[in-house]
Amino acid sequence: MPLLSSTFADRIVSLLPRELVDKVPRDHLESDEAFHRRRRVVGAVSLTGAALLGRSLSTEPDSKQFYALTMGVAATWTAGAFASGPLHLGWEQDHDEGLRRPLVTPVVMGAAAFGAFYCAALVARRIPVLNRALTNILAFADQGSAPLVTMTTFANGAAEEVFFRGALYAAAGTDHPVVKSTAVYTLATTATRNPALVLAGGAMGTLLGLQRRASGGIQAPMLTHLTWSALMLRFMPPLFRKTGAETVRPGQPPQV
Repeated sequence: MPLLSSTFADRIVSLLPRELVDKVPRDHLESDEAFHRRRRVVGAVSLTGAALLGRSLSTEPDSKQFYALTMGVAATWTAGAFASGPLHLGWEQDHDEGLRRPLVTPVVMGAAAFGAFYCAALVARRIPVLNRALTNILAFADQGSAPLVTMTTFANGAAEEVFFRGALYAAAGTDHPVVKSTAVYTLATTATRNPALVLAGGAMGTLLGLQRRASGGIQAPMLTHLTWSALMLRFMPPLFRKTGAETVRPGQPPQV
């Protein structure tokens, strides 16, 4: 069984683009003292940020409280990341086997991720619990001020990458950091009590974690995350716009 599992995993990996598989050279060694300090900071910030995240999505769309709390979440992730220790931008290999900062490839991956999510959303609309969950979360974009929603969306997207693929990934150590960082990222989204966000956190956390592993930094996952967020914000709300049917107050768990 272990041999079959290993072979299956190898086949899956062989289908992935090299930007998610091949690791560029890096030297990010830390002293034991710095590593343990990073872990303590990350642990405290993870709990604080998750609590604020849950609170922010229990408010009303387009309310002052919502914008204040969501910006507070972004500030918490960002401050915690920089307080934990050094962060790195990362690199990708070009066609001449040299190194360059990732730019175009992450944007393409963000667009591809949106395409996959859009197709999944067409199916989710037929599943009542996911339809209600997505309707509730997208109400914040549909009913809110476009400039403020865009600002908070981008601020939180960038902050999540700085913290989860920056500080937390580094704190996970060398033993399965993608799995560990994705697990914590997904667990943090459970504070929202929204199953659609939890599923999205697991899927995107895996993709962004693989980018972090391959590139050695946060620039690639951040660009992918921001591209994905921009497209989701632009094209997803119309699919789940409320039409007068029974709805659930944002922040309240959907009824199964």
